[in-house]
Amino acid sequence: MITPRFECSQTPESVAVKIYCPSVRASDVEIHVDDTLFTVHLNPYFLRLNFPHTVLEDDASAARYDPSTGHLTVTLTKEIKGQEFADLDLLSKLLAPRPSAPAPVIEVIGQQDSDGTDELVARTNTLSLEREREQEEILLAAENDWQVPQEVPADPPITTTLTQSYGFLNMHSGYFKHVTHTENEANELGADAEVCTAQERRTRRRKHEDEKWDEEHYMADYADDEYIQELVLWENQENPHATTAPFQFTEDENLALLNLPRKEYLIDVAQAKSLYLTLLSVLFSYAYETRTTQGDFTPESAWTICSLTPAFSALDPPPYSAPTTASPVPSPEDLSACLAQSYRRALAFPLYRSFALAEACRADVARLLVRGTRPVLRALLATQHVLAHHEVYYVYSKIWLEDFCVWVQASARDQTLRELGAAVQSLRIPKRAIGWDLEGLEAATHDVRARESDSDDESDEEEVARQL
Repeated sequence: MITPRFECSQTPESVAVKIYCPSVRASDVEIHVDDTLFTVHLNPYFLRLNFPHTVLEDDASAARYDPSTGHLTVTLTKEIKGQEFADLDLLSKLLAPRPSAPAPVIEVIGQQDSDGTDELVARTNTLSLEREREQEEILLAAENDWQVPQEVPADPPITTTLTQSYGFLNMHSGYFKHVTHTENEANELGADAEVCTAQERRTRRRKHEDEKWDEEHYMADYADDEYIQELVLWENQENPHATTAPFQFTEDENLALLNLPRKEYLIDVAQAKSLYLTLLSVLFSYAYETRTTQGDFTPESAWTICSLTPAFSALDPPPYSAPTTASPVPSPEDLSACLAQSYRRALAFPLYRSFALAEACRADVARLLVRGTRPVLRALLATQHVLAHHEVYYVYSKIWLEDFCVWVQASARDQTLRELGAAVQSLRIPKRAIGWDLEGLEAATHDVRARESDSDDESDEEEVARQL
């Protein structure tokens, strides 16, 4: 069956579903409505939507097929007139199955003859029969002078599972078994990506960042920052400071939403906090690449995004600090620790290494978050598109971005994202939190500039004296 392209709209009294299914026989359509569940079967198309509230198929409902455009429009009546059906533009959320009912908890209260006597008798009888059978074989072998084969019992094999899981909610493994043949330059774990524990990943990530840190590169970008200042001042028209226009996904984005997997996640508080923090680091990498390319992604964009995201390059997602609250919403300490890792990578790996540029990216992330779910989802879809179309880095789309897109539109709350955005906007990352002596290097750069300026002044004075 084919899932058709569709879109939904609503009035105070009804919900309309417009389905694109060209070259079909409209007389064969089968429509079924059950509470919040709506299904349409029109060979070879099948569509099942789960609305947030109950819809009815009554006299006011209608289905109309336009053969000139290939659209089937089904209008359903709202059970409660005037009720707002939220998120009708989040297509994958409508396609998601109904939430699974919790498994019943069965508790054994009591049982007759629960002292285990019957089970013990049965096991004793089984052992007795086996022993009798062995004794008969020994006697028969003795009568016929058989040589019963005997071997020294070997030690039981030691079985250990070395493979470690990773990715979204640690649901994935096996993607890096042949990583040595893929030329994955973003992967910092090499062939050990499948077996490194969480602590080993973090240790190796920090070590690799320290090795890649280049003081001279940082000082050069700090001293000659004319182009970097242009990047810092660049205004992203896709992420304005304030907008009143209604948000609307493009046709390509709607198609990408339809192609997302249909999944349901059971997430506890700690996992939810980790996902919000990982989302923060992914958006930071997206903001860096968007700002440094001024919105025009390049063939190197996939490498940059993966290299700046610890959860991708080292399979090391947040949190990066000890838990401070039992809330799924990250605390300021959680946010600061998470962004500090992104700053470290932005200062160690890409072409432009500037603390001011990292600060501009943080502001971009804050503006995205305060606008809510849809702009965040658009940024994730753009990132997923970049990675999914790369011959090597598509793996990170599979283990992170696809699930992230599904989770954000289905579970990430607008209010939570806006609160995160406000917290990120007011956050200040001290330079000492990066772990490198940024302030000392900047002071040394100023000293060098001052000495060069004095030297130039003396040379000018000497030249004037010679001319006189």
